Amino acid sequence: MNYSVTQLRERVLIAAEKVLKRNGSVGPLELVQELDFLQWRYFEDWRKGLKLDSPIESRIQCGTEKLADTYRLFAEWVTEKGLKTIEAEYSRRTVNGVEALPLTTDNNTERETFYRTHYAPAELSEKKSERLQQKLTKAPDLVVFVTTSDDAKCSECDDEIMPGEFLFLEGHMPLCVRCADLDRLVFLPSGDTAMTRRAKKHSPLSAVVMKFNRSRKRYERQGLLVTNAALAQAEDDCIADADQRAARREVAAVQRIVVDQKLVEQMSSAILEQFPNCPADEAHQIAAHAAVRGSGRVGRSAAGRELDPKAITLAVIAHVRHVHTSYDTLLMNGVERGEAREQIRDSLDEVLNSWRG
Repeated sequence: MNYSVTQLRERVLIAAEKVLKRNGSVGPLELVQELDFLQWRYFEDWRKGLKLDSPIESRIQCGTEKLADTYRLFAEWVTEKGLKTIEAEYSRRTVNGVEALPLTTDNNTERETFYRTHYAPAELSEKKSERLQQKLTKAPDLVVFVTTSDDAKCSECDDEIMPGEFLFLEGHMPLCVRCADLDRLVFLPSGDTAMTRRAKKHSPLSAVVMKFNRSRKRYERQGLLVTNAALAQAEDDCIADADQRAARREVAAVQRIVVDQKLVEQMSSAILEQFPNCPADEAHQIAAHAAVRGSGRVGRSAAGRELDPKAITLAVIAHVRHVHTSYDTLLMNGVERGEAREQIRDSLDEVLNSWRG
């Protein structure tokens, strides 16, 4: 055993409490994500049916003994809290209906049930419990991809699917939108939240459009496929209350500014708690940079907004690396990122240790 059970117990309890507070319930798969034993992005892609090459259980990166202790400590915490069980399904939508997602490597019934079981506060009313179960069981939207490959072919009609055209995956087999019975839908690009929400509401059949970003190595949402009638109805709805929505947007913009300013102040204080010798104006600069809305930086992550010490440290490291070392110069001179980070490691540690005091 190369870990402390006492330290693991503390980590498990903190993670379980966080997930329960954030989601209203906590299950084993959500717990191991919070513990960084399962990549959050992989789990999200798996839920959407993008990663079906192996059961999700096989993607948990943790030793057998440590994982067993994690689940044992989790079970003890559930008993101590007196939580109630809510069984949910992990499934995805297909053109032929909803199908279950692979959970265990050997289809073990006991472990399948274990992963599907969530835990919620015992005082949760029956009505709220039903709503929570519906939320947990609800399958994600149908997903259609923008083709980026030059050699994609429909597995049913054998027609080429050209780059930029839509492709649907049935299992691991690509289908053109015609064979997937989605060719009567029209594309609504992302950008107008009200239009997207209303078009989806009015459309009896819809699909989220995703495209793989090679530079970021992730799938990104491009828009929605909806029926023509739904799109027309959504346009009429948006025209009818355009003035009201504009006024609400102005109010919401002011509220976002207030919320963002508060986050920067809280993050600055958290930075100074961990790095008391960091100059106050620089702490504010780090927080303001990390917390830019829509930036995708660590300050906008769930951990960053919760002022998780690990997220705070990552924000500080990123700042020091770019501002207080020769990292940027090395990159501009053609040094590979990994090698550049290795070369400035001592300088980075020197600043961090100085700020920690």
